[in-house]
Amino acid sequence: MTNVFIIHGTGGHPEENWFPWLKKELETLGCKVIIPQFPTPENQTPETWFAVFDKYKEHFTSDTILIAHSLGGAFALRILERSKITIKAAFFVGTPVGVRPIKNWDGDLPFIGKPFDWNKIKSHTHRSIVFHSNNDPYVSLGNGELLAEKLDVQLTFIKNAGHFNRTSGYEKFEELLKKVKIEL
Repeated sequence: MTNVFIIHGTGGHPEENWFPWLKKELETLGCKVIIPQFPTPENQTPETWFAVFDKYKEHFTSDTILIAHSLGGAFALRILERSKITIKAAFFVGTPVGVRPIKNWDGDLPFIGKPFDWNKIKSHTHRSIVFHSNNDPYVSLGNGELLAEKLDVQLTFIKNAGHFNRTSGYEKFEELLKKVKIEL
């Protein structure tokens, strides 16, 4: 069975955006889907997020797929850095990695302020997919471009998708589901 983690970003929660829709779609395909609630925006640090994530560590296996939105993507990179196993795939949607402008710079800094170990990250996932848009009001396109470059993948660019959130019309995310299905 494939375990799928969906990781929200700053100010996020399990019931926002396309998360409930994607959870339902993947469960019908036989996946176990976990959407943890991380402390945010108060007490938002990698340490407090790992304290939550570690409660699910028995589900983080070689049959895992990480799907991360916004700051959740930076956290997913930190998960892969410290991982001892290689997972199936990691999907990054509107992820900040340190290229300004980033609207929530101060809140994101504990996650992105230290350099990423790209070699470790790449060695702990069989496949990475990066989604970004040209009109993201929170995380500039340069972040998606740099992330794709560092992961040695082609950027999945979706024009005028904003921050891939409910405000941008993303209560479903068909293109993401299509790419996740390839990894199942």
